[in-house]
Amino acid sequence: MYTEPSGMAKLRAASKFDAATRRAFVENILNKLAGKHATLLPFDEVMRIVGAGRPRQTKREPQFIPLDKIVGSVGRYRDFTRTFLPTENVDKERWVRVAALLESPGWPPIEVYKVGDVYFVLDGNHRVSVARSLGHKDIEAYVTEVQLPDGVTFTPDMDIDELLLQLERAEFLEKTRLHELRPDIRIELTEPGRYRELLEHIDVHRYYLGLEKQRYVPYEEAVLSFIENVYLPIVEEIRKSGILKMFPGRTETDLYLWIARHRERLRAKYNLSRPPNPQASVKTFVEEHQASGVRRLLNRARGVSSPEKDD
Repeated sequence: MYTEPSGMAKLRAASKFDAATRRAFVENILNKLAGKHATLLPFDEVMRIVGAGRPRQTKREPQFIPLDKIVGSVGRYRDFTRTFLPTENVDKERWVRVAALLESPGWPPIEVYKVGDVYFVLDGNHRVSVARSLGHKDIEAYVTEVQLPDGVTFTPDMDIDELLLQLERAEFLEKTRLHELRPDIRIELTEPGRYRELLEHIDVHRYYLGLEKQRYVPYEEAVLSFIENVYLPIVEEIRKSGILKMFPGRTETDLYLWIARHRERLRAKYNLSRPPNPQASVKTFVEEHQASGVRRLLNRARGVSSPEKDD
């Protein structure tokens, strides 16, 4: 039975709301300085990335779920910080009413979607915010699970780009079967959209391989030939040069794509019939990057800003 919260309960709740919004202000500043997401993750965007029509399984028996794994919302992701602190978009009166009601029994379960190891609130955003502000560890919820492809995970510390990268990598491996054909080769990229670019490289290699051999080239053969004759020679030069340490957080495959673009620029610039060999390509890429780094330092010392060059 519903009972109107007492005046004292509302006063205590209002004080907690003011403290929570102050923490939210500080949290937003720190997240922006660190380049992290300041708000919740949008469920619709995640579903667009995962793909419509994936099977869902609804559990109608409520269960307790960890509050720190709730990182998104279906419709109110701009109203709260990543830790569900209320922002200026939240109606104080409603938040206070929910917080005051927490002192009475019978709080109804919230409703959430589970994607990987994280949860998105369908109904109950204010209850989650209040519970987290009060230091609770879990909350009762009805859970609807959304299935991810095999090998793809989604954890509370990840953002949408990281999920997208996993999905793109899963699609890349499904198409190329590289993990089966060459399990010793680790293809890893750090920017969304680059796996598709790598697939285009394989397609182009397959086309020219067919012209060279004057026959139909099966996709599996093209993948293996691309790895052996195009990808690995450049990666081996990357390892010899030690250039990877100049790009913290990047991978050999990232550098392969940058150097592949660099080779094409050199070919076009000097009107070459074919791109430079891997050794020359990596060497000139290193020299160009070092030179641009010196220019940036000089410009910074002079107070002149210069755009980063995307290699």
